[in-house]
Amino acid sequence: MLGDKIKIDRILNRQIIVHDYRIEDSKYGNGSSKCLYLQIELNGIRNVVFTGSAVLIDLIQQVPKSEFPFTSTIIKDNERFEFT
Repeated sequence: MLGDKIKIDRILNRQIIVHDYRIEDSKYGNGSSKCLYLQIELNGIRNVVFTGSAVLIDLIQQVPKSEFPFTSTIIKDNERFEFT
């Protein structure tokens, strides 16, 4: 994946283009946790965002690969992240 790794807080409530993703076992936790790596573009610059958000992992897996790239905004609703 291209670009610097950035924290998800830097892109919250901002329109981004999601180019690709991958899901791996998290380096943290008990081994059953997953980590989502998102290849995103913000203001013409590509970055990689990573999160353990189960909601985002579930939602991104529902997007057919034929619909990439797509434009979205990640919001924080209470304590969970969501695509809008």
